Amino acid sequence: MFERFTKDARAVVEGAFVYAEKDGARSVDAEHLLLALLDREGSRASFALSALGLAEPEARERVRRDVGEARRRAGLTRADADALAGLGIDVSEIVARVEEVHGVGAMSGDRGRGGGRGRGGGRPGFGRGAKGVLERALRVALARRDRGIGDEHLLLALTVVPGVAGEVLADHGVTFEGVSRVCPAARSAGG
Repeated sequence: MFERFTKDARAVVEGAFVYAEKDGARSVDAEHLLLALLDREGSRASFALSALGLAEPEARERVRRDVGEARRRAGLTRADADALAGLGIDVSEIVARVEEVHGVGAMSGDRGRGGGRGRGGGRPGFGRGAKGVLERALRVALARRDRGIGDEHLLLALTVVPGVAGEVLADHGVTFEGVSRVCPAARSAGG
């Protein structure tokens, strides 16, 4: 599938590996793809993000901060935390207790298990969320009959695949409809 990726999309995937390795994660997650997308400049996805209110470095930093906060909650979305709260479970309290004993960020990703590497000590593999984003990006590109999978397809996929990345993007006004509206290459891509 990666042979169909444009230069920009490949750069996002490579950037996601860098973020995963920096986090000590055993797998690349959708959040790593989002963080790598935020680093892009001069691409279709960066244009869409800028047009949707994430042009300034401060705005993109707020997205990074929100992703980090969600990762501190072990990747639980607000909907997950609200559901647990309905059962009398206070996720914030659990995070505080775990971090008191094990340090800040102890619940984020797979840190500390297996040295932060994939099988055999090599590069991390793709986690379920990242695989879902890559598969959805392929479907979006195929639906449009696009020859290549660009970073705009990855951004569109991130907005519709359930999870933290999509929730954070929506919180910052980046939705499938919005990206489709502002990014001519992404119009009529279908969800």
